[in-house]
Amino acid sequence: MTDMIIVTKDLVKQFGKFTAVNGLSLQVPAGSIYGFVGPNGAGKTTTMRMLTTLTRPTHGEAWVAGHSVTADPRAVRRAIGYMPDEFGVYDDMRVWEYLDFFAACYDIPENQRKPLISDLLELVDLTHRRDDMVDKLSRGMKQRLSLARTLAHDPSVLILDEPASGLDPRARVEIRELLVELSKMGKTIFFSTHILADVSEICTHIGIIEAGQMIAQGSMNDMRAQLQPHREITVTVKDSDAAALVRSTLESFPGVIGIKDLEPKGGRSLVRIDYSGDDDGVAAMSGAINGAGIAVLGFNEETKDLEAIFMRVTKGIVT
Repeated sequence: MTDMIIVTKDLVKQFGKFTAVNGLSLQVPAGSIYGFVGPNGAGKTTTMRMLTTLTRPTHGEAWVAGHSVTADPRAVRRAIGYMPDEFGVYDDMRVWEYLDFFAACYDIPENQRKPLISDLLELVDLTHRRDDMVDKLSRGMKQRLSLARTLAHDPSVLILDEPASGLDPRARVEIRELLVELSKMGKTIFFSTHILADVSEICTHIGIIEAGQMIAQGSMNDMRAQLQPHREITVTVKDSDAAALVRSTLESFPGVIGIKDLEPKGGRSLVRIDYSGDDDGVAAMSGAINGAGIAVLGFNEETKDLEAIFMRVTKGIVT
């Protein structure tokens, strides 16, 4: 567990009779971009508030950068940069004043703040808006400014609550690119979202939460492997005779665990092969079909996108 920078164990948070987080255990590897995915009301924000020491757990424990959120909250706060899902009210400040204010809150000496602010504005591409009033910024710019603020004290972990929520497509892409850049700088990024595209584009790891419980977690590759244990290859041929020849050619092929005729499309026959082998085996399978003299019109492997994974994991759990 030494390479895990965020760890929770049986984390519970109750508000009266309502249980917002129910026995949550998660592990975030150091240096990862971890997408914390779930529908609205799943418990994402409550979990983040516990990780950032803003809310005390009812039961269980959590550690960030090796520090307990309950026993050593000050050390946790020094290690993290937290970006809530609301920007806050700082409309009467200029952009540079906003960053100067937070740098001062982090006890950064005044003579170090000016170059720091310049570096942060350059990082989030807001140098040209340095003297603008905060309330004149677009929502996307405010998100980038808020992200710059979390970096003022050079934290090792960024905990970001819905950083792309409410942004237009261009601004969402800009935020994603910025998160990737921060990861390359050595930051561990833990962010919540209900927008699956944000996760599939940039994340190395994912955790899926539903009704306060962790449903599945792991690296993106491991998750896909767990939820799609075998490959699905569809072969398109001219007619049913050719389809029968595909089946007879591949029924004893090593790694083939199932062959099924699909509903014809456009007068063409389709055969689906469930296959447990590697890329070399797929190439050999294609060669075997061609070697049998079958005229192949299509040879395609289906890949499960994140949305399919999410729907499969939460099937029967979502109410």
